[in-house]
Amino acid sequence: MQNVDGAASLADCPTRLAVEIISDKWAVLALFGLSRKPRRHGELVDLIGGVSRKVLTQTLRRLQRYGLVDRHADGPRRVEYRLTDLGRTLIEPIEVLTDWSREYGGDVADFQEAAEAAASEGAGA
Repeated sequence: MQNVDGAASLADCPTRLAVEIISDKWAVLALFGLSRKPRRHGELVDLIGGVSRKVLTQTLRRLQRYGLVDRHADGPRRVEYRLTDLGRTLIEPIEVLTDWSREYGGDVADFQEAAEAAASEGAGA
């Protein structure tokens, strides 16, 4: 995509790849969970919370296919996942999104509550 106004199409926008990768909430949480150190599958399940083992396995495999996570086995029962150099490049943008959520998450929640209240009042009229 060109960075100037013109004939560039959003279909060609490189942002689509980033959105595809991070649009899965478990992917972002798995990447962030691996940002400090390599972790075993069970550690990630506990750290992330709310994700099933099956879904985490699928997420980690998908991140491996993108080249963001590496699976390292030291024997049949000792498997760790770690970020690749490429995967580490996403940690700063994830931290920026986290900071944004901390600062503006309350505003988003307030807006959602107001919109739901307005919709409820409109439905009752």
